[in-house]
Amino acid sequence: MAKTATLYHNTRCGTSRKVLALLEDAGYDIEIVEYLKTPPDADTLRGLISDAGIRTADAVRTKEAAYQELGLGRPEVTDAELIKAMTTHPALIQRPFVVTDKGTRLARPADVANEVL
Repeated sequence: MAKTATLYHNTRCGTSRKVLALLEDAGYDIEIVEYLKTPPDADTLRGLISDAGIRTADAVRTKEAAYQELGLGRPEVTDAELIKAMTTHPALIQRPFVVTDKGTRLARPADVANEVL
């Protein structure tokens, strides 16, 4: 049976490209989700974050302009507000998320992906 993986990928991100290469080298059949073109819905995003065992705040790209513009760094910002911001502004989603039958990881740095290969 073929090994399968889903990669939430940004083609312009070096880390994301490294994880794609790791998956290819390990012989995975890869479903690539270009999340900037096809953003995950709120439930999918919550599931990725939960399954990866990280906090919602850890899944947000804090250096994006929208992070500052939306005031997402304030201590009172809720997880629900962060999720809504990420689904509305997918550039805020940290990448890459990788999902295999062994689990889900936010693969930053890229070698974190090895935990689920």
